[in-house]
Amino acid sequence: MKWRESYQRYKEKMLDVNWYLVGGLFFLLLVILGFTYTGWKLTKLVNDAEQLPIDAVVVKGDRHYLTDGEIQSALKNLLSRSFFSANVTQVQKALEGLPWVYRASVKREWPSKLKVYIQEQQVVAHWNGEQWINQQGDVFQAIVPKHIKMAPLPYLYGPNEEAKDMLKTYQQLRQLLAINGFDLERLTLTPRRAWQVMLANGIELHLGREDKIRRVQRFIDVYPTLKRENKPIANVDLRYDTGLAVGWDKRQSENR
Repeated sequence: MKWRESYQRYKEKMLDVNWYLVGGLFFLLLVILGFTYTGWKLTKLVNDAEQLPIDAVVVKGDRHYLTDGEIQSALKNLLSRSFFSANVTQVQKALEGLPWVYRASVKREWPSKLKVYIQEQQVVAHWNGEQWINQQGDVFQAIVPKHIKMAPLPYLYGPNEEAKDMLKTYQQLRQLLAINGFDLERLTLTPRRAWQVMLANGIELHLGREDKIRRVQRFIDVYPTLKRENKPIANVDLRYDTGLAVGWDKRQSENR
């Protein structure tokens, strides 16, 4: 009799259960499991380089120094990933890590292509003999490919932290000198922050620390008078408030 009473109570309890709620919860559980499984499969798919490989890398931008081999070498490991898992930021950094690359941008192009735009360094001068300086005033080191024949460039010498200011000064002085028929070949900022200019005709100008533009203009004004001396000029010291000192090239005079 006891088991019949227990069974009766069990039946009554089962009748009190909200089966609609139980069914809804069960259905929700199935949906969650379904989404979880689908998400897992999708994640596995997009990270599978064999299922969604990067088939091509399109490189755009004018290139003179950068070779295809350097680009391939920089991206070798990154491109072994799938189309979706490839980190475009890492690809960009890898390209910008190449010496001749100033800036790079990378975009995905469906279904399996990466589009790369490269802006090369625009060299404006030699820097301290072994490096280069670009038009933004950034110093970088790179080897010129053997097949490239570069046009003659001026030489800038100075502390790295002064590179941007030196480039600005060089541009100002070059423009002033060029208008008056002189070519600026070398600009130096000494450890004592004194400026020196070497012209293409072999004349060296000592400008001191201040009034660079005014002192160069003084040289330009007095140069016709110096030429009438008919002596080769070695250097001109313009570090005086008024006037200047001329150093004559005795060796050239003796060879005449």
